[in-house]
Amino acid sequence: MLKDVLPAKSMVISVLMCCVVQLGADVIGEVRAGDPDVVFYRIKANKILFLGNSITRHGPAPAIGWLGNWGMAASTQDNDYAHRVLKAIAQAAGREPQAIIANIASFERQYTTYDADSALEKELAFKPDLVIVAMGENVPALTTEPARTAFQASTNRLLRRLRENSNPVLVVRSCFWPDPAKDAILKQACEEVGGVFVEAGARAKDESYFARSERQFSHAGVAAHPGDRGMKAIADAILEALRTKQP
Repeated sequence: MLKDVLPAKSMVISVLMCCVVQLGADVIGEVRAGDPDVVFYRIKANKILFLGNSITRHGPAPAIGWLGNWGMAASTQDNDYAHRVLKAIAQAAGREPQAIIANIASFERQYTTYDADSALEKELAFKPDLVIVAMGENVPALTTEPARTAFQASTNRLLRRLRENSNPVLVVRSCFWPDPAKDAILKQACEEVGGVFVEAGARAKDESYFARSERQFSHAGVAAHPGDRGMKAIADAILEALRTKQP
């Protein structure tokens, strides 16, 4: 049953404590003037921006047994969902896109006061063609109508800013740990800006998608993240959504 494989409340709190590292936005790859466009199934993808939490990228945190600098808790950088997406697009297009993979857990913790122009200055200046947003897990439970309204307004504001910045194709992924209130808001906000919504929560019904099913971790919060199989499933869902997107 779903309740048997989803993180317990104490584990979720541990995960929240994992996600305090805010990583700088480093540009991966190079696209030179005059080069042909990187195109993935009719979608221009010269520049790709990933925005998420520790599932997207988390720096080394020895105190919790995490030494990577990629999506927690993939076994290697190449196995996290963002790098899987980049590899698939590069293989299909015949050349590699540029990318920024940024942790915006600060939005999840402080969404009511989040200033995208300040917090995402480099990411906005990057002018991405494709933006993939994968967040929500660290947002405190939306147990009241004011909380839901505030998260809706903040999410709408963030996605509109991303859309108006460079008119990218916008993909929004649902929470890996399903949350009906959060996922409904993410979906509505995504649809309102003409984005593509990707359902990812079904994977949490299968214990084999969690990192703890693949190897041992000293920290339960790290172990509750998607493992290599879970990361592949997230990447596959995003890629399938892009393949089937109508021009």
